[in-house]
Amino acid sequence: MNISIGCDHSALEMKEELINYLKGLGIKVKDCGTFSKESCDYTDYGIKVAEDVKNGLADRGIVICYTGIGMSIIANKVKGVRCALVHSKEEAILTREHNDSNCLALSAKFTSITEAKAIADIWLQTSFSFGERHSRRIEKIKQYEEERYEL
Repeated sequence: MNISIGCDHSALEMKEELINYLKGLGIKVKDCGTFSKESCDYTDYGIKVAEDVKNGLADRGIVICYTGIGMSIIANKVKGVRCALVHSKEEAILTREHNDSNCLALSAKFTSITEAKAIADIWLQTSFSFGERHSRRIEKIKQYEEERYEL
């Protein structure tokens, strides 16, 4: 599995810890930045990760900022990306099973590094439930994107 990961300045430590953790699990990780604690715009890094997912350069993406909210918003602006802001292992399972999320947003303020590792781990291990209702809903999202977004 290939993961693209990015953060803003407030989440640098969490991103670096997650990269080391994921690599230890044998996962290939592309670091999209930021690379310093100097103030930066989360949008720049969220877009890089989401574009990697959209373009098939990464199987999934992880974006991290202070609250996780801004990153989830910007990632969801990219066609084909379904990013979920997750605070618990249960939410990680449900967003994969029900929503087939391909991008995970985390909060550096409200989630500890230990929790972030557990959330990422279970999110990466959980498969989409191809049940009729879940598949139908994902198809509606994809259809809406196709009708509303120009290439």
